[in-house]
Amino acid sequence: MDAPIWTTACPDWERRIIARESLVPFAPLFPAEATAALDVFKSLRMVDVAGQPTFGEACEPFVFDLVGAIFGAYDANAGQRLIEEFLLLISKKNGKSTIAAGIMLTALIRNWRHDAALSILAPTQKVAGNSFGPAAAMVRADPMLKRVLHVVDNQRLIKHRVTGAELRVIAADTGTVGGSKAGFVLVDELWIFGKQAKAESMLEEGTGGLASRPEGFVIYLTTHSDERPRGVFKDKLDYFRGVRDGTIDDPRSFGMLYEWPEAMRDDEAYLEPDNFYVTNPNLGRSQTVNFIKRKIQQVKEGRGEDGDTSLQIVLAKYLNVEIGQRLSRDRWQGAEFWPRCAIPALSLDDLIARSEVIVAGVDGGGLDDLLGLCLIGREKGSKRWLIWCHAWAWSIVWKRRPDIVTILEELIAEGTLTRCEMPDEADLGTIGEGDDEVEEEDLSADVQGVVDILVRVRDAGLFPEKEAIGLDPAGVAAIVDKLASEGFEDDQMKAIQQGWRLTSVIKGLARKCAARTARHGGTKLMTWCIGNVKQEPRGTSGVAITKQSPSAKIDPFAAMMSAATLMTLNPEAAGGFVYEERGMLVI
Repeated sequence: MDAPIWTTACPDWERRIIARESLVPFAPLFPAEATAALDVFKSLRMVDVAGQPTFGEACEPFVFDLVGAIFGAYDANAGQRLIEEFLLLISKKNGKSTIAAGIMLTALIRNWRHDAALSILAPTQKVAGNSFGPAAAMVRADPMLKRVLHVVDNQRLIKHRVTGAELRVIAADTGTVGGSKAGFVLVDELWIFGKQAKAESMLEEGTGGLASRPEGFVIYLTTHSDERPRGVFKDKLDYFRGVRDGTIDDPRSFGMLYEWPEAMRDDEAYLEPDNFYVTNPNLGRSQTVNFIKRKIQQVKEGRGEDGDTSLQIVLAKYLNVEIGQRLSRDRWQGAEFWPRCAIPALSLDDLIARSEVIVAGVDGGGLDDLLGLCLIGREKGSKRWLIWCHAWAWSIVWKRRPDIVTILEELIAEGTLTRCEMPDEADLGTIGEGDDEVEEEDLSADVQGVVDILVRVRDAGLFPEKEAIGLDPAGVAAIVDKLASEGFEDDQMKAIQQGWRLTSVIKGLARKCAARTARHGGTKLMTWCIGNVKQEPRGTSGVAITKQSPSAKIDPFAAMMSAATLMTLNPEAAGGFVYEERGMLVI
């Protein structure tokens, strides 16, 4: 028999999802396998649903489409699975954990290999309980299954009495993932793994058994994150989107992604109750329109529950709206226009070559904050503002803010963040206390990095004679001293008052972004920082900038506001340009 020819791309997914059609663009590759697995799956009972119906009685077609695609990709004659990786992205309260339990129990029952290992990897103990509970209940609800399968609650284990195969539910935060030989793996709540610094290596360990189990699979289940996607979650999401859209040719991977078509996302059509079905294919069963409406109303009134503390989180969880710069209602006014102002590349060399004058802004807090530098150049000829930013972070940030480690690593890889090592990691908790004090000069690597760049711009003759460098008055003594030692004059440095006093520049830069008279390099650093910014009203017409959360970092953004303040003064460069001129790149 010839091998089937298929594609997992679904380029017309937007039309399909609006029309409530299947998001599986192919028929089961091996229909007999799909039918046999569906017979098992449909017979399992959903114990936590009124009346304890079977999956066959209570599920919407999308569930059977997914199960058929997974098990129907197995070539029993060759002992080889032709589609090995799957991703289901779906809103909360659509039965995701129950579906996970049903799929893995079906795999345990259908498996032929003796002593096989199957696992559900959960990011936390709580999520592990959510996955194991329904699976154990399904076994106990069926007298036939109770004879074939043995449930061991204290180990979160279900064992097949005939084959000896074992299904384990493993919580990643217990450190028991390493060395897994599982040939069938389901990863639950991938978005939480995206926040964990070592998640990529952890999942590599957890799925390593597939190399010697050609009949195996790995399935990722997730809702959207309660913040911008990052880490392994972002990597997988981007990859499966590419496969779905046809930009990545990988017929061995398939993603069923319940997310919003671009036009509906841009128009905020997800706020219309009539559209809630788009990312809630189980609407009317495990999920209702009134429930989602109530969740939205609660957060608007400040009565969010179960961690649903903002409209962003509710939309991400119950409507699968990806959190980004445009989602937050209290975002900086320029956030929605920022992406359209990006240009393919804007290095420091490009900025120096293209600018007739440059001003700088510097902002930073304590040791567990970033030190941000922003340079804004006025482009020769066009007079557009060219924005370049960089940041420095001490290694202590990786210890104190583990929830942002994955994004910090991405920024280092991008080249927009420099990590500075603490002089004595053993004394991190006692810096500045008694005998463990660290000399200030030992904590100058970030300051030196800022000053080196500022010296380079000055030597290029691009700083104005006065008010060239804007500084937040708080905590900049070390920078001022270092600049003075490098020959900068006092009147080249200017203290920029913060808070509501930045109102005009906060609004003004937003207008420049809307008009596209400001350009930048489109870096992840600034995309992240701008997404962390919260704009709050002050008085009748004033505004101020704060952070969306304690772990959020906005220092480079604040530095940009200081630099923008100086650029609005229409400065002129103090000296000639010492580097050889290059032709201007027009974007």
